[in-house]
Amino acid sequence: MKRYFPILSWLPDYNRQLLASDSMAAVIVTVMLIPQSLAYALLAGLPAEVGLYASIVPLLIYAIFGTSRTLAVGPVAVVSLMTAAAVGSIAVQGTGEYLTAAITLAFLSGILLTLMGLFRLGFFANFLSHPVISGFITAAGLIIATSQVGQMLGVKLSGHTLVELLSGLLRQLHGIHWLTLTIGAGSLAFLLGVRRYLKPLLSKVGFEPRTADLVAKAGPVFAVTLTTLLVWGLQLDQRGVQVVGTIPAGLPGLALPSFDLSLWQQLFIPALLISIVGFVESVSVAQTLAAKRRQRIEPDQELIGLGTANLGSAFAGGFPVTGGIARSVVNFDAGAATPAAGAFTAIGIALATLFLTPLLEYLPVATLAATIIIAVLSLVDFGVLKRTWRYSRSDFMAMLATILATLVAGVEIGIATGVGLSLALFLYKTSQPHSAIVGHVANSEHFRNVKRFKVETDPHIILLRIDENLYFGNARYLEDTLYDLVARKTEVTDVVLICASVSYIDATALESLEAINARFKDAHVKLHLSEVKGPVMDQLQRTPFISELSGKVFLTTFSAWRSLKGQLRSYEPVQ
Repeated sequence: MKRYFPILSWLPDYNRQLLASDSMAAVIVTVMLIPQSLAYALLAGLPAEVGLYASIVPLLIYAIFGTSRTLAVGPVAVVSLMTAAAVGSIAVQGTGEYLTAAITLAFLSGILLTLMGLFRLGFFANFLSHPVISGFITAAGLIIATSQVGQMLGVKLSGHTLVELLSGLLRQLHGIHWLTLTIGAGSLAFLLGVRRYLKPLLSKVGFEPRTADLVAKAGPVFAVTLTTLLVWGLQLDQRGVQVVGTIPAGLPGLALPSFDLSLWQQLFIPALLISIVGFVESVSVAQTLAAKRRQRIEPDQELIGLGTANLGSAFAGGFPVTGGIARSVVNFDAGAATPAAGAFTAIGIALATLFLTPLLEYLPVATLAATIIIAVLSLVDFGVLKRTWRYSRSDFMAMLATILATLVAGVEIGIATGVGLSLALFLYKTSQPHSAIVGHVANSEHFRNVKRFKVETDPHIILLRIDENLYFGNARYLEDTLYDLVARKTEVTDVVLICASVSYIDATALESLEAINARFKDAHVKLHLSEVKGPVMDQLQRTPFISELSGKVFLTTFSAWRSLKGQLRSYEPVQ
C-alpha cells in the first residue's frame, strides 16, 4: 500500500514539529502562488479563476500519491504555453469550447501519466535529452516573455511562435496604451529591483539570509498589492487600463471533460508532449531537492502522483499542472518537511478563492505580465549553448535545432524536432561505434589503444576492443571493420574481440558474429572472445554460436594474450 500511497509512509509519524514547518512553508508558497496562478491561467488563454482552481485539488491529490516531500505542484509557465498552443488551434479563446478543450487536455494528460506510472514507463522521459530540454525551455521562455510584452503595452498579440508574435507586435506599435505601459514597466522595474537588491539590503539591516531570501521572492505579491491599490484608487480601469475583472468567488464545482473522440485525437499528441515535458521538469527538481536532504523519490510513482493531480485538475475545472521549479525551491527553503505543506497550500488557495477574489478585481493585467516575464527570464539560458558547443557538437546541434524550431514553428514541432534529432544522432553514433586495436602494457595485465600508448603487439594477433552494445544498427559496421583488418594483415591467425563494454547482443548482431566466424574459418583465422559479461554469455550459450566458435572464450584479455602468445611460440621451428 505504501508503494502506491506514499502518504502512508509519513502520515503515521506526523507531529507538531512537522506541522509547524509545513504550515509556515504553506503560508509562504500560498502568497507566491496566488498571483502566479492568475498569471499562468491568462497565459494559457483561460479565465483567471481557472488558475486558482488548478491550484487546489491537484495539490491535495499529490500529497496522497507523490513521493517528493517538497515538490510544489500547480500551473507553470511552459505547460501553460503548451496548453495555449494546443487548445488555441481547436477553439477560440473566451469560449466554452476553449475551456472544455483545456479541461480535456488535463484529463488526457492525467490518464497518460497515470498509465505510464502503473506500467513503469518512466524511462520514456529519457528520450528527452538534457540539451533538448534546455533548448526547449529557453525557446519557450523567449516566446512567453514576448507574448507578455503585448499585455504590458496594452495591445493584443496573437500567435504561438516568436515570428508571429514579433510581426504582430510591430503592427500594433501604433496602438500602445501609455498608461498601461507605465504600470507594466514600473512593475517590471520593481520586480527586477526586488530580485537583485532587496535580499542584500535586508541582510545588511540584520535579517537572516533565509528570511531575506523568502521576503525577496515575495516581490510579486508587493507588486500586485501596490498596482491594484493604484488602479482602484485612481480608477485607472476607466481610462483604458485592462484589469483582471470580476473573479467568481467560491470553490470550483465538478467539471467533466469532453468525451468526443475527434477532440481526443486532436489533443492526444499535445497531451503526450505536455505529460513528458512536465514529468521531466518535475522529476528533475524533485530529485535535486531530495538529494539535499538525503531523501529519494520514485520516478514511476511520481508519474502516478502527477497523473492523478492532473485528473483532479480536470474534474475541478482546471488545466494541466506539473511541479514548478521556483515554487518548489521556495517550498524547500521555507522548511516544508512533508507533502502536507502542499495540502495546506491548497487550503490557503481555497480560502483565497472564497474570500479574497473581490480584492483582485482591479489587478492590472500588465502587472501579471511583468510577473510572468520575470519568472520565465530565469529559464532562458544562452550560456548553455556555449558550454554544449565546447563539449559535444552533436548535442549542440540538437539543442540549436530545438530552439530554432520552437521559435519558428511552435512548441510541439520544436520539441519533436529535438527528440527526433537526438535519436537520429544517437543511432548514427552507435551505428559507427568507437573501436580500438589494443596492445599489452609491459609488466602489467592492462591493454591500451596502440595509437595512444607504447604497447606490445604481435603481427599474428589482433586484439579489437568494441566500445558499444552490438545491435542491428552497427552489426554491418562490425563485420566491415573485422574483414578489413584481416584483409590488410595477411599474417593474422587469431582475432580477439574484447567485449568488456558490450552489455547486449541482439539477434542481428549474433548473425553477424556467426558470419564473421564462418568467414574467418575459411581464411584459417580463429575468432576469440574475451571479457564477455554474464548476461551476454547466458544469451550466447542458448545458441549454437559458442560450440561453433573457431576460437575460445577467455575470461580476461590478458589470459587470451598469454595463451595465444604461448601457442605461437610453440609453433615456431627450432633453430
